[in-house]
Amino acid sequence: MSQANILDRLARFVREVFKTNLEIFLEALKLSPNAQGYVGGSITELLLKQKLEQEYDLEVKRIREKWEGRKHPQHHGDLYFRQPNGCWFVMESKGVKSNSEKWHKLYNYAGLKKFLILHADKIAWIKPQEPVESQIIEWIQANLPKFQNEYASNLYEYEDVKKYLQAFPRRETERSRAIHQLKNFTRDELDRQIAERLAYIMTQVKVLETHFVSGTSGVSQRTLATPRKDEFNWNDYLKQNAKIKGKKTQRTATLVCRR
Repeated sequence: MSQANILDRLARFVREVFKTNLEIFLEALKLSPNAQGYVGGSITELLLKQKLEQEYDLEVKRIREKWEGRKHPQHHGDLYFRQPNGCWFVMESKGVKSNSEKWHKLYNYAGLKKFLILHADKIAWIKPQEPVESQIIEWIQANLPKFQNEYASNLYEYEDVKKYLQAFPRRETERSRAIHQLKNFTRDELDRQIAERLAYIMTQVKVLETHFVSGTSGVSQRTLATPRKDEFNWNDYLKQNAKIKGKKTQRTATLVCRR
C-alpha cells in the first residue's frame, strides 16, 4: 500500500471518527500522554500478533476489550494463541512505562543514586561482595559527571514548586533553597531543564518498567491490582490449586546501565 493511500485512509478515519482534520488531531494527540499510551499499547499488540503468526506459526486472535456480560476470570488478557489444532492460551501484552525515569526523579542526583542502590541486584556490573553504595557513586562520577557540577542542584516540577512556595517553611533547608532558585521559572522552562537532564541520563541508564495489571472490580473477579505469580508462569499455575488467590508480586522493573 502506497504512502499516499495510507495518508488518505488516515485522514478519512480522523474525519469520520473525530470530526476534524489531521492537523488538529496531531496537536490533540501531542497534548494527551494518556491517548499516546493507549495508541502505543495497540501498536504493541499488533506487532506482537504479527510476530507470533509470521515467525512462530501460531494462530492468534485478539480478545475484545469491551465484553457484553461477565468476562471469564481466566480470560483477562489481550490475545488468544495456540499451535495448529492445539490448546488455546491467553497472553497479556504488558506495555512498558514511557516515563519511568521521570517518575522516579532520576534527574536529581539523590534520586538517581537511591534508585540504583535499590535495584542494584538488577545491575550486571555490581560486585555483590563489595559495598554497593560506593560502586554506584563511582559509576555516576565516571559516567554521568555533570551531576558533580552542572546538574548538582535539584530540579522540581512546576506544580511542586508552586505548592511548596504556598507553604514555605520558616526553617531553611536544602530543598527550600533549591525551590527558591526555581520560583521564577515558567512551566515550560522547568520542563525543558528536566527533559535535558533525562536525555543526558538515558545515554547511560534506562528503566524498563511495566504497568500494574488493572481491574479489581467484581466484574473482573480479580483480588489484586498487581500481577499474580500464576499469570506469568504456567508451570507454577499447574502446581497450584486453581482456586488459590495467588501471590502478590511487585511491578516488574529492569535496569539497563552501561559499564
